[in-house]
Amino acid sequence: MRAVADNQPLKGVTVVDLGQIYNGPYATLLMAMAGAHVIKVEPLNGENMRRRGAVGGAMVPFAMLNSNKEFVSLNIKDPRGKALLEKMAAKADVLLENFAPGVMNRLGLGPDRLMEINPRLVYAAGSGFGWSGPYRDFPAMDLTVQAIGGIMSTTGYPDRPPVKAGPAVCDFFGGVHLYGAVVTALFDRERTGKGRFVEVSMLEAVYASLSSALGLYFGSGGKAPMRTGNRHSGMAEAPYNVYRASDGWIALICVSETHWRSLLEAMDRQDLAEDPRLLTLKSRVENIDFVDEVVTGFTSGRTRAELYETLGKHRVPCAPVRDLDEVVHDPHLHARGMLKDIEHPLLGPLVLPTSPMRYGDAPEIRPSKELGADNDAVFGEWLGESAEELEALRAGGVI
Repeated sequence: MRAVADNQPLKGVTVVDLGQIYNGPYATLLMAMAGAHVIKVEPLNGENMRRRGAVGGAMVPFAMLNSNKEFVSLNIKDPRGKALLEKMAAKADVLLENFAPGVMNRLGLGPDRLMEINPRLVYAAGSGFGWSGPYRDFPAMDLTVQAIGGIMSTTGYPDRPPVKAGPAVCDFFGGVHLYGAVVTALFDRERTGKGRFVEVSMLEAVYASLSSALGLYFGSGGKAPMRTGNRHSGMAEAPYNVYRASDGWIALICVSETHWRSLLEAMDRQDLAEDPRLLTLKSRVENIDFVDEVVTGFTSGRTRAELYETLGKHRVPCAPVRDLDEVVHDPHLHARGMLKDIEHPLLGPLVLPTSPMRYGDAPEIRPSKELGADNDAVFGEWLGESAEELEALRAGGVI
């Protein structure tokens, strides 16, 4: 088994990871980066994200979310595979999955069964809508949860169709909350000695992020249009927008009177300090088109770098709108160790993330591996299956 730094907070915690796509694997990536021993269990043809590797570049997300794990292949529909998973659960601290609710129960491997085998087990389940309620069995993908959860209705411009958020926000919000639920349950186990079943719904995980839009909804009695483009979702800040620069765009926001006065100084527009349309936040919101016209007049003739430097000197919150190439090579993220250049054994040169949760120095990255690469180490060395038994399992299509 791999060595883990002594100062890693989840050292000694073993996680059986049946996660797939983004939601579950991100939760277990965070655990692995915190020092947990994470064993990724895949079906014999690999989890869905690995199979997407047939499409150019689609294997990169698998590599991003599965560093620092061990990899086994297992047919849990076979009685012998089911027995192996039960042996793993008996020795593990956490078992995590994000199948549709009911899948593991139908296989006889649900929380009741596995926690009967190991009462200290934390059984964690991620899903689109949760294990109860009228939506329980609806098919759930990030796109569909964005639609039903209000994200799409609040993204885009009021006179255009709703738009999905670019990132897979529902999957990753769900994954972060699932990580939090697992660690909270492990903390509780330290006091009680007992594991527990925890679950996270993607729909519920994203609701709080609608706070600004909900403020506008309730404040207008449900009458205001919910899509505000790049303006504040609650229409409660001005300026708050993405403004044209001579070589792209810059995002700018003023959340205090100090910021507003500093922006006027940066623009050399102190003549507007007593303009009644701009005296207060309320008046600026009421005259938001005029505010944006003034700011655009300043930004449009300057480069992003010039604006970032000038506005930064005046402590005005802003940032250039950067493309993915700029982000992947961001010097700050690399200096912090959040992003690292590695030579992936299957994919060649890559930039991979570690974890935004820092417990000291940034963790090292051990790249993802081939399907079933650790079968012998996990099933043989950890579970104690003999070489003859492993060969029989291979021949029988179990591993």
